[in-house]
Amino acid sequence: MWTYYFHCTVFCEELSTLDITASIQGSAIGPAAYVVTAADLVAAVAGNSMCKYDYNTYIIIPANNETTRHAELTNMQKWAARNNLKLNCNKSTEVNFRDHRRRRHHAATATEPAPLPGIARAQ
Repeated sequence: MWTYYFHCTVFCEELSTLDITASIQGSAIGPAAYVVTAADLVAAVAGNSMCKYDYNTYIIIPANNETTRHAELTNMQKWAARNNLKLNCNKSTEVNFRDHRRRRHHAATATEPAPLPGIARAQ
């Protein structure tokens, strides 16, 4: 079974299509093409932000929004599906930065958040 891909552009009510015969990943324009593709990928929750560079996207969630981690992951997975992409959880990592000085003062209440499904956590 063959799968054919094509690029479609609409400009000034004119439609243009072109068959895609090669992948852009690994090419010089690949990172820029990803940034353009990901232009509509935005954080789902106010206060959170996204940084996109090369083929990578970083979701930055401040401590006061820690409970929105699952919502942001779901948002990214839905965006990927809409754009015919798939989030590669095997290459994804969650990194938590903590102020260890503050943790000593709040040791009784400081708990690690539950892991995100399918996402490794950096130690």
